[in-house]
Amino acid sequence: MHRTIFDTPFVKTALRGLSLAILKLAGWKVQGSLQPDCAKSVFIAAPHTSNWDLPFTLMVAFALRLNIYWMGKAEIFTPPFKGLMMWLGGIPVERKTANNLVEASAQAIRDANGPLQLVVPPEGTRSKVRYWKTGFYYIALSAQVPIVMAYMDYEQKISGLGPVFNPTGDIEADMVKIKAFYAQFKGRNASQYDAE
Repeated sequence: MHRTIFDTPFVKTALRGLSLAILKLAGWKVQGSLQPDCAKSVFIAAPHTSNWDLPFTLMVAFALRLNIYWMGKAEIFTPPFKGLMMWLGGIPVERKTANNLVEASAQAIRDANGPLQLVVPPEGTRSKVRYWKTGFYYIALSAQVPIVMAYMDYEQKISGLGPVFNPTGDIEADMVKIKAFYAQFKGRNASQYDAE
């Protein structure tokens, strides 16, 4: 995987302090911590209903000392912002073309020499969707890593890491359990989130 702001010496330390200060001033609380067996893992990023989710996700990642990479639509990686977005941990996803993103992502996790947490928004968009995309699930299953249920609740101003979920391969049963956990949270645009 490419070098990011999260593995850049001095910068990550300074930005952690700044992130903690901003979150505190804004009234946000960060909960949980990364378990030792989740150094390589897939994070669910839900609910995802606003452009504000990205800066808050980055600040929470600094607060929790994570080494995240996140998937975003290819359109936000166009010049002159591509280098910055990649440095922030972004991985461009072309949503209109078929590709082997799941296996490529799983291979990148397997090949990583150190900690790597891949953040995937299951809605795949900030707009309201009825069904979650299942890429996050199959990436974790293929890479044989756990799923960390990360959350961001704008109503309560809490964000952090919830339970760890190990996919069984029975996606229907597993998705019921995963979505039940997320039913309690409200996105910034709560009407656009459907956790059923």
